[in-house]
Amino acid sequence: MAAANPRERPRPGDIVFQTSESAQSRAIQAATHSPYSHMGLVLYRAGRPYVLEAAGRVRLTPLTEWIRSGRDGRYVIKRLKDAGYLSGENNVHRLERAALRFLGKPYDPYFEWSDVRIYCSELIWKAFERGLGLRVGDPAALSTFDLSSDLVKPRLHERFGDDVPLQEPVISPAAIFDSSLLTTVP
Repeated sequence: MAAANPRERPRPGDIVFQTSESAQSRAIQAATHSPYSHMGLVLYRAGRPYVLEAAGRVRLTPLTEWIRSGRDGRYVIKRLKDAGYLSGENNVHRLERAALRFLGKPYDPYFEWSDVRIYCSELIWKAFERGLGLRVGDPAALSTFDLSSDLVKPRLHERFGDDVPLQEPVISPAAIFDSSLLTTVP
């Protein structure tokens, strides 16, 4: 289960994690052994916090609405340990520009490593890598995930049939959550 909600208000560039209620969420949790199945990037618009997320399409969702969409309204904030990367508006803008290039892109149910369609953790990873030159988490071949679960097998079969792309690089919410570059906000 997700940790208690943070006491601190999120900052621009923070990453928020939650557990969603979908069948895909349960499969992601089983494959990654993590309670977190969805994530987004906090950006501010007119002084209000939004979450840039890949859900249906890449979109900006008010933070309060994003929180309500997760299991029990619980979420976790992760922040770069080295605050220097997001000090000054220029660095925040670089991250935002890289992230917002994906705005409107369709969600990627196949978890392909391309920019044609985007899934939530890929959005975050590419925004940080392209905007700040940081790799938050390590992509891994699909074959390295636990694909043996009865929650995972049907999802793979419905998407790929018998031709599962086991060598496709995938970045999971768990890999980003566990990144040594991030710290949990209390």
